[in-house]
Amino acid sequence: MAIVKYTEKERNLLARLMRAEAVGEGNLGMLMVGNVAVNRALANCLIFKDITTISDVIYQDPGGFSGKDSPLFFSNPTTREKELADKVLMGKYYHPATNALWFYAPNTGVSCSTTWWGQDLAGRYKSHCFYKPDAGVCKELH
Repeated sequence: MAIVKYTEKERNLLARLMRAEAVGEGNLGMLMVGNVAVNRALANCLIFKDITTISDVIYQDPGGFSGKDSPLFFSNPTTREKELADKVLMGKYYHPATNALWFYAPNTGVSCSTTWWGQDLAGRYKSHCFYKPDAGVCKELH
């Protein structure tokens, strides 16, 4: 059972976003981006109040994903990309994105900041740094 409601269109949007944000990070990197997107739909806290659908998450302004403006976002997702989106929609989590609401990729050779948007570093995977809210701030996240 899905942990967030979604339509087929939203599943495809998520798959496209995962590709646009992290295709260079491989499947695991794309899965972690998917975790962040799903977490934003689940979390009713911080700048994500009343952001409840995958479409809301992807197109949130301000605060949305820059990948939605990438040329990689505009083509149909592959079968594999849709399968990856299915995994995160069904609740599979991958550390360090388990409770993360933000990520960014610093310049090559640059360490992750210890905080981002006022939240603590959860960890790094390849070129992406993931950030989670303080414990208890977003009770909907597990």
